[in-house]
Amino acid sequence: MRIARFTTKGGEPQFGVVVGDLDGYGQLSEDATVVALQGDPLFSGVNLTDQVHKFDDVKLLAPVIPRSKVVAVARNYAKHAAELGNEVPAEPLFFIKPNTSVCGPNDAIQRPSGVEDLHFEGELAIVIGRICRDVPEEKVKDVIHGMTVANDVTARDTQRRLNHFSQAKGYDTFCPLGPWIETDVELEQLAAGVRIQTFLNGDVVQDGSTKDLVHGIPKLIAHISSVMTLLPGDVILTGTPEGVGPMEPGDEIEIFVEGLGALTNKVAQR
Repeated sequence: MRIARFTTKGGEPQFGVVVGDLDGYGQLSEDATVVALQGDPLFSGVNLTDQVHKFDDVKLLAPVIPRSKVVAVARNYAKHAAELGNEVPAEPLFFIKPNTSVCGPNDAIQRPSGVEDLHFEGELAIVIGRICRDVPEEKVKDVIHGMTVANDVTARDTQRRLNHFSQAKGYDTFCPLGPWIETDVELEQLAAGVRIQTFLNGDVVQDGSTKDLVHGIPKLIAHISSVMTLLPGDVILTGTPEGVGPMEPGDEIEIFVEGLGALTNKVAQR
């Protein structure tokens, strides 16, 4: 099931189920629709209403705004760690992005004044579905609401200057999420390999697979939940493949995750 958060012209944000066929490029069929839900499915379940919208008539928003946090995992692909001159960590290395960094499909990624080296990082993201702590690896699927596509936008020059993650990755709009949440999560399929691609102005710049994750999804959630309580709607960014690089105002960045869809944003100067 694909759960989206959307608005219609003049309407308030609401949740809905996206109905339609998804092609191999992450695009929906022309007859796709969105069936509105009553309330937030994270807290009230999936309660369909009789409101049905043509997909082209709605504006997609970030499918979730974490009430608490975005937990991002660093250096979780060996070749990405190597391309930036870093070692692969023995245990998951993570940091926090504020929920104010989240934006949605087609929202502008805003490059702040003083930032000259702005990078894309295409990633698979996991959305937590229930409050949990100390989750054993074999129970991880029980706490997952679904998965979505993310861009862990990074001010690389800020990261080099300060030698830490928070400011470099925590600016407003530095965590695009979308286009929806896919609730049918198969951890075995992720382990076997789901393709992740990033396109910069139509050209492929990242082309990786989740089979190359250093620390798999069960280990990530077990480890993070041993450190901090995870709440419904928390998002975990699982790491980026090799090929990260700069993007400039006016550029369009599209991240495609096999079976999930494509997340597109343009870059603007703040």
